[in-house]
Amino acid sequence: MLTVNSRTADHKIDPIFLERWSPRAFNGEPISDADLHVLFEAARWAPSSYNSQPWRFLYARRDTPNWPKFLGLLNEFNQGWAKNAAAIVVLLSKKTMLPPGADKWVPSHSHSLDAGAAWSYLALQGARSGFITHAMVGIDLAKTATELKVPEDDYRVEMAFAIGKQGDKSILPEALQAREVPNSRNPQAQFCFEGDFPG
Repeated sequence: MLTVNSRTADHKIDPIFLERWSPRAFNGEPISDADLHVLFEAARWAPSSYNSQPWRFLYARRDTPNWPKFLGLLNEFNQGWAKNAAAIVVLLSKKTMLPPGADKWVPSHSHSLDAGAAWSYLALQGARSGFITHAMVGIDLAKTATELKVPEDDYRVEMAFAIGKQGDKSILPEALQAREVPNSRNPQAQFCFEGDFPG
């Protein structure tokens, strides 16, 4: 048993998995280009089908010309707290891949899964490096594809996420302050089954 951040793991795992969570209180401090690229470097090493590496990250750091556009892609609720983040990143996945030895691109069954693995690596590196990350699907997907010039025939907009340093929860609306705590997870018995899918 391991307890970190008021969360308890039932089996012995690395503490980083309990340390990482998704706060909404960002302190407004900027992130350097170098620090941001450390997080992207971690994402780079995620596993993917045939090493196809289908993830693409489009981003804007606060106080840069692209910041208002990226913030405007989020729904109103998410804009309310993400406005204090240091960066907003949109995660895309490439729908096709070129398998080793092949001479034409084919549909990728796992492009979204692989992009999710890259996001997980980035989020864990963020926690290790003292940054918080918060993923969002509360974005205007069509507007995101249009405004960021995403070729929708071959790329899928997966989600957006905010990166930054953690601030005090008092900067959040009262309703969100109560939710600004690490949450728990379902026990393994609810999602792990030896053999067939349970009836």
